[in-house]
Amino acid sequence: MARDFSTVGVIGLGTMGAGIVEVFARNGIDVVGVEVDEPALELGRQHLRTSTDRAVGRGKLSADDAEALHGRVRLTTDLGDLADCQLVVEAVPEQLELKREVFAKLDGIVADDAILATNTSSLSVTEIAVATQNPKRVVGMHFFNPAPVLQFVEVIKTVITSDEVFEEVKALAERLGKKPVVVGDKAGFIANALLFGYLNHAVSMFEGRYATREDIDDAMRLGCGYPMGPLALMDLIGLDTAYEILDTMYKQGRDRLHAPSPILKQMVSAGLKGRKTGRGFYTYSGPGQSQVVEDVLTPRPTAEGALVLRAVRKVGVVGSGTMATGIVEVFAKAGYDVVYVARSAAKVEAVRAAIGKSLEKAVQRGKVTEEDRDAALARLSGTTRLDDLADVDIVVEAVVEDLKVKQALFENLDEICRPGAILATTTSSLPVIECAAVTKRPQDVVGMHFFNPAQVMKLVEVVRTVSTEDDVVATVQDLCSRVGKHAVTCGDRAGFIVNALLFPYLNDAVKMLEANYASADDIDTAMKTGCGLPMGPFELLDVVGLDVSLAIERELYLEFRERGWAPAPLLEHLVTAGYLGRKTGRGFRTYA
Repeated sequence: MARDFSTVGVIGLGTMGAGIVEVFARNGIDVVGVEVDEPALELGRQHLRTSTDRAVGRGKLSADDAEALHGRVRLTTDLGDLADCQLVVEAVPEQLELKREVFAKLDGIVADDAILATNTSSLSVTEIAVATQNPKRVVGMHFFNPAPVLQFVEVIKTVITSDEVFEEVKALAERLGKKPVVVGDKAGFIANALLFGYLNHAVSMFEGRYATREDIDDAMRLGCGYPMGPLALMDLIGLDTAYEILDTMYKQGRDRLHAPSPILKQMVSAGLKGRKTGRGFYTYSGPGQSQVVEDVLTPRPTAEGALVLRAVRKVGVVGSGTMATGIVEVFAKAGYDVVYVARSAAKVEAVRAAIGKSLEKAVQRGKVTEEDRDAALARLSGTTRLDDLADVDIVVEAVVEDLKVKQALFENLDEICRPGAILATTTSSLPVIECAAVTKRPQDVVGMHFFNPAQVMKLVEVVRTVSTEDDVVATVQDLCSRVGKHAVTCGDRAGFIVNALLFPYLNDAVKMLEANYASADDIDTAMKTGCGLPMGPFELLDVVGLDVSLAIERELYLEFRERGWAPAPLLEHLVTAGYLGRKTGRGFRTYA
């Protein structure tokens, strides 16, 4: 029978520790909170009061319940006040020796049957446990920030932890309204092992000046639906904390992808630790504040007259699939005349019918007027002849993702389109320069990667090659804005921004499953409830298609030759077996 915890202790009252105190107190448990000195104790009290005041202001907590919550909390600087606690959760800074010292002291304070839990996010729970006289009662209880909001808790069972202790902690987590996932004692556990590889990659992308911090963050928010961009998230976590977690994970696993990007250590040494110091990758209105203010890296409008944009009045689109149809609709709704080319008269008609249906649904939902619908349809001109693109100002190709097919098309467009017309490809993974090189106008070729469904997704990756002229990039950026899209700009390399950050993370998740460290359900739960992602990695892989995912991962691996990005054998095997995800009824899961 599970123990009825009535009094617990929390050591360390920073943002995380104070949040854990609130979680326990909200659930009717008396809490003893301990800090190292009076100033730290007062700061912890402020953290707790600020959080509960915010909850009251948002209607998530009544004023009476908030006062009752505070009445259950006793704050102290004396570890001896933890003597009667049935459970003590340690939430001190992420330093192994400090945590071991705390646990060794607790041995002589709490009762023999009290449970000791560490909230470490990356350190070995086993190494912490062996600092005590009774390591069987030590367990990991990793909450996620903000603890009162996020449901996910990783319960870490070491090879020493007793089954009874583990079951009692798991039951307690469920009593607190959390979703506990049980994992072994491995650096980073589930969520951080997957999250921090992705964050570190984003930092290296910024460090290499591949894209601006704003474009990297906007790409992942708008392209993947993430609640925060990776660099903004690093600032929230704290660059010093992120560095320690990555360094610990690297030392344990020797995975080069977890070796902290050099700029992280430089920024931490300079005191640029993120929101807590008022400056990290972004600059904030003050220490501990969330409002971003302008600094020297903030993008500024191009000086007037610096670049003359090319006129775009008439647009061509090649292709008749879902992506091409969406792109045609985007331009037509924005007021551009559109000539679209399909391979047969039936496909030409199918594109028009699909756009007509989409616009009709928009009318019924009040998003488009009948007049706007009719005007958009009147701007469409479908054809089976590439020669009908002779007078367009820009052509966007959205044909099959096959380099030879695209190159043949670009050779034809080069001959057909007028001088000065921009030739754009919406490829998601192929080198844009390979398409540009077969033309006599490589300076006019650019990547314009829309996201599916194009009429809904706001993001467009504008990809410049080593040959693309500045005015072409500026014209396409401006065009994206005019059709209601948000453009991010990057160089011409595999994956661009979104896929280069997304697919190594998905591959890491497959490798974690392959190693039998956690189930697909637990990994998906960890990333959705612990990191706030809209879909877990295996849900997303099944939606994208395992064959499509494998092709992108192979492309990334071939381009960067990064050993850690080699596609997981399990993914290869599933594709070979024909288990491609939802479209075949079976992938990482089986569908009806």
